[in-house]
Amino acid sequence: MPISVEHSVAIIAVTALCTIFLRAVPFLVFGGKKEVPGVVSDLGALLPSSIMAVLVVYCLRNVDFAAAGHFLPELISCLAVVGLHVWKKNILLSIGFGTVCYMVLVQAVFV
Repeated sequence: MPISVEHSVAIIAVTALCTIFLRAVPFLVFGGKKEVPGVVSDLGALLPSSIMAVLVVYCLRNVDFAAAGHFLPELISCLAVVGLHVWKKNILLSIGFGTVCYMVLVQAVFV
């Protein structure tokens, strides 16, 4: 069943309104001179590293570390990400370089 143009526009409009609303809520709740609760500050400090840990576990969940050499692209890429992040402290650069490194290793080196 094809979706009409009107239906597509309606979906995009509702999605945009929900996104704008959700982005504005923190400013409406904590805007001005209101003190940010400690729980929110603690979550802001803990969540980035927690999310990165979950992503690492998720990305490495199907890697067979028992098979000799089959985990080398993942290991090299992870070490490259950690090394680059320790050196430059730029998350976007680290993740982007790690992705490119992994894809080059899988597509060209470990064929």
